[in-house]
Amino acid sequence: MLKKLILLTGMLVMAGMSTAMADATIPQKDAKGTKDSKLLPRYEGSLLLSAKQQAYAELFLPLSPLEKNGKTDSNNNNVYAPKQSKALEGPLTRLVYIEPEGRSPLEILRNYQEVVTKAGGEVLFECKDDACGGSSTRAAYGGGGDQSLTMQFIREKDISDPAFSNGNCALTSGISDQHYFSGRLPVDGGDAYVAIQTYKITDGGNYCNAFNERTFAFVNIVEPKGREQKMVVVKADDMAKSIDASGKVALYGIFFDTDKADLKPESDPTLQEIATLLKSKPDLKVIVVGHTDNQGGFDHNMDLSKRRAASVQAALTKRFQVDAARLKSAGVGMVAPAASNESDDGRAKNRRVEIVNMN
Repeated sequence: MLKKLILLTGMLVMAGMSTAMADATIPQKDAKGTKDSKLLPRYEGSLLLSAKQQAYAELFLPLSPLEKNGKTDSNNNNVYAPKQSKALEGPLTRLVYIEPEGRSPLEILRNYQEVVTKAGGEVLFECKDDACGGSSTRAAYGGGGDQSLTMQFIREKDISDPAFSNGNCALTSGISDQHYFSGRLPVDGGDAYVAIQTYKITDGGNYCNAFNERTFAFVNIVEPKGREQKMVVVKADDMAKSIDASGKVALYGIFFDTDKADLKPESDPTLQEIATLLKSKPDLKVIVVGHTDNQGGFDHNMDLSKRRAASVQAALTKRFQVDAARLKSAGVGMVAPAASNESDDGRAKNRRVEIVNMN
């Protein structure tokens, strides 16, 4: 009798949990606390399920189909990446909309494209279904298969919407009729870039099946705005202490445009401190080492980090009168991370220049 009572109680608890978690419903209004981007309007009649804004983040905009690269991710998915992409940094907005009943993914996509081109922008890349590469039947959920296009922009672990909520279901269900484009959108202050994926949900599972056969739009927008320069310049004395203690010093006050090796003018205060360090220690010889995060291909990052380190070396010798015999440069790409690459903050720590004692 006791065993039956325990079993019945367990069944009731599980049933209650299932009911509590079955949250996905067709909404009647925007999710609380969400708002559109000021740069891109929504399709008429759509409702906003999820919205996330970051003051400064990075996005790799696919400009070609995704291709398998022979690696697997932490969920044992085959990793896919485009051979052509555009590395972007700036204020990032991610929006998820449910579209009016009866509207197709293609119709929604064409309307977004029309907004971009009428504003003087352009479509940079477009694809649909399997031609996009990777899995065209999953969004940002699951493991043991092929990465999807959605996973280029967000992973399941980074979805902040509660499990089985409308926003979560829209990003983690089985999908079909996938369409996508990357575009450039002229705005005040420069060019914004958009990545828009539309699809139907075909398999919402037990908790998301209210969305089956409805069309959704997943919108990513990067605005043209420089990051706030809040990094404190490391003084020569502090550089010397770090080098004496550990043989190196990591510097975050050396700036480059995204995916380029040309030094930006705001790097000069840190370059001056390096020159002051070398002047105060006439016997010190150093290696300028460039580091990147893990975004983009291995060979590309190795080359980029090497070119950036060489730019710092050249600036120190040509503009800050450092003896060239006291400097060497090297690039190690992503192979020596200072933090995990699983977050924006971690990747920011990995993008750095180090001064290494070679005495």
